[in-house]
Amino acid sequence: MRAFFAAVLILWLRDVKRYTREGSRILAMLGQPVLYLLIMGQGLRATFKVGIPGFDYLEFVYPGVIGMSVLFTAVFSAVSIIWDRQFGFLKEVLVAPVPRAAIAMGKALGGSTTASMQGIILLVLAPLAGVSLGFVQVIAIVGLMFIMAFAVASLGTLVAARMETMEGFHLVTNFLTLPMFLLSGAFFPLSTAPAWMQPLMRLDPVYYGVDALRNVIFAGSTYKQFVVGQSLPVDLLVLFSFSFIMIALGMLAFSRTE
Repeated sequence: MRAFFAAVLILWLRDVKRYTREGSRILAMLGQPVLYLLIMGQGLRATFKVGIPGFDYLEFVYPGVIGMSVLFTAVFSAVSIIWDRQFGFLKEVLVAPVPRAAIAMGKALGGSTTASMQGIILLVLAPLAGVSLGFVQVIAIVGLMFIMAFAVASLGTLVAARMETMEGFHLVTNFLTLPMFLLSGAFFPLSTAPAWMQPLMRLDPVYYGVDALRNVIFAGSTYKQFVVGQSLPVDLLVLFSFSFIMIALGMLAFSRTE
C-alpha cells in the first residue's frame, strides 16, 4: 500500500506541475468556456427562453459552462498517458516495483485536480453571469467540480490505457465527450428537451454533474425548482457510482497492459 500511494502521489504531482507551468495551456482551455459564456450566452439570451419569468438565461447557462470546462479539461488530461507511452516514461513506470493500478489512480487524480483548478478560475466570472456566490457555496462547488472531474478523468484514463496513438485517442474521446456535453443540459433544461432525448440525458453522467452545480448555485433561490432536475443526493450517487466503475476499469486496464 505504501508503494501504491507513493506512486499515486508522484504521478499526481507530475501532472499538476506540468499544468501549472504551461500558462498557454491554461489560457487556451479557458478560451472556449469564456466564449460560450460571453458570446453565445449573450447572443442566445434574447432568443432562448427557459420558460421562467424574470430568470436570466446567463444565470442558467453559467453552471453548464463550468461543467463544460471541467469535462473537456479532465478528459483530455489523459492525453499525457499517450505522450508518456511514446516517449518511454510509461514503460519505466510499468516496470517499476509499484502496483500498476496506481498509474490509473494517479492520472485520474492529476486530471481531476487540473480540471478543478480550471473551473475555479471560471468562478471569477460569476458576477458577469449575474450569479452571486457565498463562501460556503464556493467550497461546495469546488468539491463538486472535483468529483465530476474525477469521474470524467477516470473515463479518459480508461480510454488512454487502450490507445496507442494520439489520433486514436482524440477520435474516441471526441466521439464520447461531444454527446456527453450536448446532453448535459448545459444550455437547456431537461424539462424542455424532446421526449426522446430526456432518457439519453438521464444516462449522461455529466448531466448529473451540471445538475449538482445548479443545486448548489441556486440553493435558496425561488428558481431552483425550475432549473434543477434531481436532488443533490441523487446527483452525487450517480457521480460516485460512475467514478467507481470507471476507475476500477482503468486500474484493470493498466494491470493488463503489456
